[in-house]
Amino acid sequence: MLQNYFPILLFILVGLGVGTVSILAGGGLSRLLGHHRPDSDKLSPYECGFEAFEDARMKFDVRYYLVAILFIIFDLEIAFLFPWAVVLDQIGMFGFLAMVVFLAVLVVGFIYEWKKGALEWE
Repeated sequence: MLQNYFPILLFILVGLGVGTVSILAGGGLSRLLGHHRPDSDKLSPYECGFEAFEDARMKFDVRYYLVAILFIIFDLEIAFLFPWAVVLDQIGMFGFLAMVVFLAVLVVGFIYEWKKGALEWE
């Protein structure tokens, strides 16, 4: 029974190992081999596509956040398509029609956002 879970455990261990090595080696090597020349531009705060501001009540452009949210929504669509494609032969016509409805809803949402101009920067 536990032999069935060995590939999953191996996948998790390899992922953790690659992540740990890249963090430790990347941070350590860049600190040892890289040049440390800070200037005012490098040390200035910059966040989320616009300069930092002092007053929290100041108006700012939210287009950056809107595009990020749209990316997450349509990225999750792909996350649902992969497992669906793997088991399509097992779930039959009902699963196919359910995914067609799901994709239709996403396409209608995408067309709505496109017509509203949410994907345009200017």
